[in-house]
Amino acid sequence: MPPRAPRFAVTDDAPPTLRRLPWGWAGLVVALFALLLLQLVLADRARLAGDARWRPRLELACGLLGCDLPPWHAPDDFRVTSREVQPHPTVPGVLLITASFRNDARWGQPWPVLEIALQDIDGQALGLRRFQPVEYLGSPPASPLIAPGQSASATLEILDPGKRAVAFTFDFH
Repeated sequence: MPPRAPRFAVTDDAPPTLRRLPWGWAGLVVALFALLLLQLVLADRARLAGDARWRPRLELACGLLGCDLPPWHAPDDFRVTSREVQPHPTVPGVLLITASFRNDARWGQPWPVLEIALQDIDGQALGLRRFQPVEYLGSPPASPLIAPGQSASATLEILDPGKRAVAFTFDFH
């Protein structure tokens, strides 16, 4: 049997790039990559929070990490459930507008700005006004968000544009 060379003199024939990392190093690389992905998602959370697919995941992550998400904002998810336009019972030349609407979104959202447009028989705009929540509610809302499924009533008084106005549209912003 030939004599063995001392351990420090034995060379490994495999190139250094092909050697395997110990499990500890591989685990550390995977963990650091996962942390990098989490950091990227949290840094972009304001944009991702507007996506219904990402929002539940971000709510969970921010619940655990203590970060904030911007409120959900989907004005198209507000539905007018009733509306009525009539002459004001006590003030001549003024219309009384009452409307009810509901938040059909999956999440609470800020109180919307209510837009009312008056149109003539040809669909031409005669007037348009946007009302802040304090104006159509009569006082500031009790909470900054209107909850999913929550309904609200709006009461507004506007000047009567006369017989030219035949249509009213309600929109939310």
